[in-house]
Formats: sequence, structure tokens, C-alpha cells
Amino acid sequence: MSTLLPASAARVQLLVKPGCHLCEDAAATVAQVCGARGEAWEAVDGAAHPDLLERFVDEVPVLFVDGVQRDFWRVDPARLGRLLDAPRP
Repeated sequence: MSTLLPASAARVQLLVKPGCHLCEDAAATVAQVCGARGEAWEAVDGAAHPDLLERFVDEVPVLFVDGVQRDFWRVDPARLGRLLDAPRP
């Protein structure tokens, strides 16, 4: 997994920031897609990780799958589903 993100057992991580309506929408999409597949995911609070928030300030929310940045601003549920259905790298 990428050293950018905090260590996690979750395959999917979503970098979010407080008060972000796009983050709320992205989290709902991630929860739905991951829930349908029994896949763990977690929200990474940018406020608790200012270095991440600074790096991705113009892209939040940012979706990571297996430590690789895959989407930002809006999460495409079909794309996320395909990524999760594919064999792990």
C-alpha cells in the first residue's frame, strides 16, 4: 500500500475533509459499492492528516484502491466496482 496514506486493513480508502459535500456524496457511493461486495473501506480525515490534505487540496475527495489513487471529486460506482472485481495486483 502507498506510504501516502495511514496504514489500514481496508482495501479502499477515501480522503475527505469536514464540510465537503462532494466528500459526503463520494462516501455514500463507496459505502454502497463496497457494501455490496463485502469489501472494507475507510474514510481518512484530511483534518487529522494535514500533509495529505495539503498534497491533495484541489482533488478532495480522493479515492484510493489498494494504495493507488483512482478517482477524485466524484467516485464512479461502475469504475469502483470493476476495480474491486478485478484480481488484486
